[in-house]
Amino acid sequence: MERLKGLTWDHPRGRNALMAAARRPELAESGLEITWDTQPLEGFESHPIADLCARYDLVVLDHPHVGEAVAAGCLLPLEEIFAAETLAALGDAAIGPSMSSYAYAGRHWALPLDAATQVLACRADLLGAPPPQNWNDVVTLSRETGSVAMSLAGPHAVLSFFSICAALGEPPAQEDPGRLVSRPVGEAAFDLLAQLGRLSPASVAGKNPIGILDHMSIQDDVLLCPLVYGYVNYAAPKDGKAVSFFDAPRWRPEGRPGSTLGGTGIGVSKRCPLSPQLKAHLLWLMDAETQSRFIPAHDGQPSRRDAWADAEVNRAWGNFYRNTTATLEAAYVRPRFDGYIAFQTKASALLREAIAENRSAAAAVEDLAVLYAAHHATGAAI
Repeated sequence: MERLKGLTWDHPRGRNALMAAARRPELAESGLEITWDTQPLEGFESHPIADLCARYDLVVLDHPHVGEAVAAGCLLPLEEIFAAETLAALGDAAIGPSMSSYAYAGRHWALPLDAATQVLACRADLLGAPPPQNWNDVVTLSRETGSVAMSLAGPHAVLSFFSICAALGEPPAQEDPGRLVSRPVGEAAFDLLAQLGRLSPASVAGKNPIGILDHMSIQDDVLLCPLVYGYVNYAAPKDGKAVSFFDAPRWRPEGRPGSTLGGTGIGVSKRCPLSPQLKAHLLWLMDAETQSRFIPAHDGQPSRRDAWADAEVNRAWGNFYRNTTATLEAAYVRPRFDGYIAFQTKASALLREAIAENRSAAAAVEDLAVLYAAHHATGAAI
């Protein structure tokens, strides 16, 4: 029996489907046993990937870690595991940039197990009207009710800043990887972030996306969060009130819904022994039937476009997928250079401090630019 250890993140969406898949009789009959451990969401977002790969054979990771992983040489490129035509087919099947986000330095470093991006979440039963589709209407609702939450804890302050920049028409560091964002766009994004951040209910201050959605499902003081990572589990909860999910706000009607890609990939560490059984299991997790039936049935959030469009899946989960597909298809992919994760952590802290201290947008954006340049200069840009 081949025994492997895997690490995922500690939420039903992150663990239940993988653990259920590991219990399938077919896996044991093939001679493979996989044991899954979990880490908190914060560890998934920031823990050094090389340390995890030294202890685990399979690691569920966030795509911005791939530059760090390549620099450390701790993951196997998928090109050494699967045929080129297999990877091309998986890329074609994946929704939005879910597969391409794990491409770096000419190779792919994880399979897109799960797809997610920042979307608008609301309590439709309390809102009493269609959710706002643009940022002006979000601001109006926030001023009128005081019940619009912003997700600013952990790395999410800078991720929300990125999403607003994308809605403004300038995804950060995309046109020029050495420059984060132009001053006019950066200042407009900061002004909006700061305004909504100061109006955000104190009851969810410091909460990560899971904490915000948990709160929304059991309390009635938050009507809406315009940018929070989508968790299908809250759309049809076993307990509490349903949270409805919709496309992220746009700056103007013809613009894109500004959103920063999340989701998870499953990477194979250098310590992992490769076997036909493991390869078959990984491909089974990516299979159309698995993604449309097994994964949703076990609290997971699939990465295939056909699963997101599946009528049965949408009926079961409050149209979560159909309501947010446009946002995921247009999601912004973060930089992935070695050192980006450290920048993301420091940038979010910088933005929270700037909002709390009422710093000017010009000063905040200048500080962000200096911080980004220092980290980018030491990393290998795409």
